[in-house]
Amino acid sequence: MANEPYDLRKVLNELKNEPGQYHETDELVDPNAELSGVYRYIGAGGTVMRPTQEGPAMMFNNVKGFTDTRVLIGLLASRKRTGLMFHHDYQTLGQFLNDSVENPVAPVMVNENQAPAHEVIHRSDEDGFDIRKLIAAPTNTEYDAGPYITMGLVYGSNMDKTMSDVTIHRMVLEDEDTIGIFIMPGGRHIGAFADEYEKANKPMPVTINIGLDPAITLGATFEPPTTPLGYNELGVAGAIRQEPVQLVDGVSVDEKAIARSEFTIEGYIMPNERMQEDINTHTGKAMPEFPGYDGDANPAVQVIKVKAVTHRKDHPIMQTVIGPSEEHVNLAGVPTEASILSLTNRAIPGKVLNVYNPPAGGGKLMTIMQIHKDNEADEGIQRQAALLAFSAFKELKTVILVDEDVDIFDMNDVIWTLNTRFQADQDIVVLPGMRNHPLDPSERPQYDPKSIRITGMSSKMILDGTVPYDMKDQFVRAQFKEVKDWQKYLR
Repeated sequence: MANEPYDLRKVLNELKNEPGQYHETDELVDPNAELSGVYRYIGAGGTVMRPTQEGPAMMFNNVKGFTDTRVLIGLLASRKRTGLMFHHDYQTLGQFLNDSVENPVAPVMVNENQAPAHEVIHRSDEDGFDIRKLIAAPTNTEYDAGPYITMGLVYGSNMDKTMSDVTIHRMVLEDEDTIGIFIMPGGRHIGAFADEYEKANKPMPVTINIGLDPAITLGATFEPPTTPLGYNELGVAGAIRQEPVQLVDGVSVDEKAIARSEFTIEGYIMPNERMQEDINTHTGKAMPEFPGYDGDANPAVQVIKVKAVTHRKDHPIMQTVIGPSEEHVNLAGVPTEASILSLTNRAIPGKVLNVYNPPAGGGKLMTIMQIHKDNEADEGIQRQAALLAFSAFKELKTVILVDEDVDIFDMNDVIWTLNTRFQADQDIVVLPGMRNHPLDPSERPQYDPKSIRITGMSSKMILDGTVPYDMKDQFVRAQFKEVKDWQKYLR
């Protein structure tokens, strides 16, 4: 397998050699709430309700109702594990992905006989099927609108096929051949393509690709302005692996699919057609989202009519994620870190050394920025860096600024900074009346009628924990002796 192209199976084989990073179980598990409930204790992390923890990726081999399908969860639910899978230092993943965006390796087409994703093919017009029996999509909680595809990459193109892209959306299985897809307005390239088809009143062909090399999944989460309309994020994965992602023609729609995926769903986003997201459950809830709360069911999600389902023949892997877990933190946070580094490197080169979007903000709402000041003339540049981040990423709500001697990946070190290098009356900057992420439940007029006129607005905050340059000599940490062979004392 060493010489084969990267796919999910190759990554898992490598991961099995890393102690504590992967675990399989043959215990029977119900995909309806139980599977996520189990993993909540073992490795979900993030903003999941406590108790939870960081733990191994987990493969469930015995899934109720599915004789052949396995379900994988938590593959990216550890930043250190993500670094291992990319063969890179986890602390500089942001810069690594930034370099990959700037030097993409374009995907390539392969023949049908080179596409394991098409080893087994189910066609709706020939076989008839129920996608709920073919796709082992779990529910995260007992209140979800239905079984969700949470780690499926939607591949689509504009009408004249001059631009293509992949994005992740929440997708609920509504009936035997219908998927409800939530596309955030103005958010992603697939949405722009779908708008074009809708204006022409034509169905948009798409493929949904599940069970992928995590380089593909993580690379697909970049958004504008880092990857503008027309930038195909599969090139990011190609750069990470230094080999192109392989694509193959769909078997039932005029669109491409990822050739080495575990499952592929083919169908059409129907124009001018909407449906209630929780039409089967009427719970009013969709699924748990990254801030740690249940997302409200959308009254009018777009509709995908499924024409074919394909998969690998040897125990195909359904991959899933818990919405508020550490896995979502990394999917959302690492690309945002890369984007902030790219922006600040261009505007104020050398001043932002590193960036971290921690679990406390779900990967989107909070950024910690490590600042370097060369001289007194750099005083204030740290707040300029924060404003740059806010200007480009409306989902950011809190920016914490720290000096270069602070470990941004250690929240105790960060909070220590806010206790010893911070005075609230001068180091808090509040920016009221700005746009934020619509899933933050506090951004409602009744919560803050003074600055929130409509839902989706928020006050944002900069916490400046950097020491004024002219006072640096008064904030030197206690210096301990450097001992190079300290590990011998643990033998």
